[in-house]
Amino acid sequence: MRSQADKAARFRELHQRPGAFIIPNPWDAGSAKLLAAMGFEALATTSLGLANTLGQSTVGLDAIIENCRAITDATDLPVNADLENCGADMPKLAAEAIRFAAEAGAVGGSIEDSTGNPEHPIYDFSLAVERVQAAVEAARALPFPFTLTARAENFLWGRKDLDDTIKRLQAFEAAGADVLYSPGLYDLATIKTVVSSVNKPFNLVMGFADPTLTVAQLSAAGVKRISVGGAMQRHALAAFLRCAREMKDHGAFTFVRDMAPVKEVREAFAAAKGE
Repeated sequence: MRSQADKAARFRELHQRPGAFIIPNPWDAGSAKLLAAMGFEALATTSLGLANTLGQSTVGLDAIIENCRAITDATDLPVNADLENCGADMPKLAAEAIRFAAEAGAVGGSIEDSTGNPEHPIYDFSLAVERVQAAVEAARALPFPFTLTARAENFLWGRKDLDDTIKRLQAFEAAGADVLYSPGLYDLATIKTVVSSVNKPFNLVMGFADPTLTVAQLSAAGVKRISVGGAMQRHALAAFLRCAREMKDHGAFTFVRDMAPVKEVREAFAAAKGE
């Protein structure tokens, strides 16, 4: 079993080596074990995937932390926690989520400038920066190198203001964030513009980007980390709904031909932590 410090060091190494790496997003222990058995080097939680699993439109910080704990316990891989807005508006309260994530076993986590309030979806610039500063302080107080990701959410909320997004990312970098992230970027040209404007590793989420882009193209554009957010869980839901519609609308069960073999799944679960 790797120690949390070992996982943290490994996670940092992934961000420092040449080229981009994929960090897929499991939504529970089972999906985490399957990804680990396939040879991925790190995992990231997904709050959207968790909300869908719970049958909710949103999910609170307590549930996010418990899901993080289940995923970190499932494998020996480094785990990055999707902490949304860290469950609070005020910087010091939000920064507590970093400590909670670390206590749950994560070696990285994110803080975003989205408020969770559709009427005022993005924190004012100064408050957003103060929140990142507080999160950095909380991360640096931990006994291992916690990798803090700061997210600028403009594009995800329909505010396609590239200048403001870059301004926020640069301010988050200056505040000490280890990784920068702006979900909602779609085309390669915009991605290149944003990545070239900062000096820290950049995370791109493919759940909202041009799906024809490849790891090779993104790596050449300077992207360091590639996640998929809730995309895999939503794809699994799409398959589930196809099965349900076939039964309900046609009284048929041909979907059973495409089931994952039980033996293969059990072997993957056993291999995830060397059982």
